[in-house]
Amino acid sequence: MAPVLPENAPFSPLQRAWLDGYLAALFGTIPTPSPTAAEAQQPPAPAAIEDFPWHDPALPLEERLALAAARPIEHRLMAAMGQLDCGQCGYLCQSYADAIASGDEKQLTRCVPGGKATSRALKELLAEAGNPALPSAPATEISTGNASAPDGPGEPFPARLIGAARLNRDGSDKDTRHVVLAGESGALSYDVGDSLGVVARNCPALVAAIIERLGAKPDTPVSSPDGIERPLTEALSRFCEIRRPSDQAIEVLSSRAHDLDESRILQAMAEGYPGIGPDDADLLDLLEGFPSARPPVSELVSALDPLQPRLYSIASSPKVARDEIHLTVAAVRYEKRGRRRTGVASTFLCDRTAPGEPVSVFIRPAENFRPAPPDRPMIMIGPGTGIAPFRAFLQERRAVGATGRNWLFFGNPRRATDFLFEDELAAWHRDGLLARLDTAFSRDQDHKIYVQHRMLEHAAELWAWLEDGAHLYVCGDALRMGRDVERGLAYILGKAGRMDAAAAKACLARLAAEGRYQKDVY
Repeated sequence: MAPVLPENAPFSPLQRAWLDGYLAALFGTIPTPSPTAAEAQQPPAPAAIEDFPWHDPALPLEERLALAAARPIEHRLMAAMGQLDCGQCGYLCQSYADAIASGDEKQLTRCVPGGKATSRALKELLAEAGNPALPSAPATEISTGNASAPDGPGEPFPARLIGAARLNRDGSDKDTRHVVLAGESGALSYDVGDSLGVVARNCPALVAAIIERLGAKPDTPVSSPDGIERPLTEALSRFCEIRRPSDQAIEVLSSRAHDLDESRILQAMAEGYPGIGPDDADLLDLLEGFPSARPPVSELVSALDPLQPRLYSIASSPKVARDEIHLTVAAVRYEKRGRRRTGVASTFLCDRTAPGEPVSVFIRPAENFRPAPPDRPMIMIGPGTGIAPFRAFLQERRAVGATGRNWLFFGNPRRATDFLFEDELAAWHRDGLLARLDTAFSRDQDHKIYVQHRMLEHAAELWAWLEDGAHLYVCGDALRMGRDVERGLAYILGKAGRMDAAAAKACLARLAAEGRYQKDVY
């Protein structure tokens, strides 16, 4: 049994949380990670590589690794990545995995959706394989924007913020913005289904607090992750990931901590022991929680990961918006551990950039997320900000005179305050562009109703649309909504299509292979 810290022990609440987790792991009440657990499970029969069944972002990481256990190292690395071909790493998932396996890419922290869980899994997989590509030091040659990566975006270019109007009404717990950006004529060349990469900056207040905790001067010269010497404030603001410190940065803090207990806890965090402190600790949390850890500023900055761009599904058709790009952005703001926290890109766009000011952006093409041919029906499932690409799809269908029917499922907490683009969607429903509009507002009744429940209510008609050649699209959160929607679809195929579970799963896989089942989940 793990010992418990006395109530009068001289630790802050944050330190106490870390110490409790550390002691629990040390005394065996929390199991240490087992790199070979996935390999111990029996994998399914091999499938064609183009199907990628082991890289479904709706599956938990452990399940994806288990499905890929018998595959080559490149495929196992790909299974660890958090979102299929999102582009934020500057690669496609397969080419990123190939580059890591070959040793051409040393940076294991590029997968933004996967975060630390992915980077640690990549490190463990390489160690298991005895791969010389395992990095021993942080890579510093990669620039923000990832312009040099093989499959990455082109050089970011400046756009102007036109506005960020609030879509939620008064009384909502959410703050979702209709962000509009403009570029020079012809500069914003994109297709419906593409995403926009935003090269954001870290919160100035967080940067200032970190510098103060370090006891450093804002103009101290440091080498930023792109290898160029810059003032400390600029490096932390524009080039360094400070909301999720890298394991290498935590190791630097551990090696420089004068207090032995603090050093041990930090080292356990860097090694990925479960339960050691909050997973969402930022650099300021670490500096506040471990006051004896004060490395030289240049050493700490060089160990931080590069600040990665954030991707947003484009919510407009170029045939309608012309030299503008529209986004649907949920502003992330919350209080935790006595401090206000904010999302990097969302509050950069919604709070910290004024209309007319420049925003560095790039287009990320999405060849596997395009509207159906004009004469084919479309079923779109997009709760919350997942509505974004489907607004673009519908604008495009109207602009080209598409004859295929359109069916949209949308959900959010409350109809009165959270029905995004309500007037526009209602008008499209009235004039027939939307043949069906089904909504699920989870908190408008005692029991929660989500989009998958609406789908089940209309299972027979949904199946009829699919039999009529409909293309099916899902956009939104992979871990919750995406998984539940996929289960709902499998149930609908089984019930309305009279299939068993295996046949329903195979039917979904066939639809995906035919390009009739496409997902933009994150």
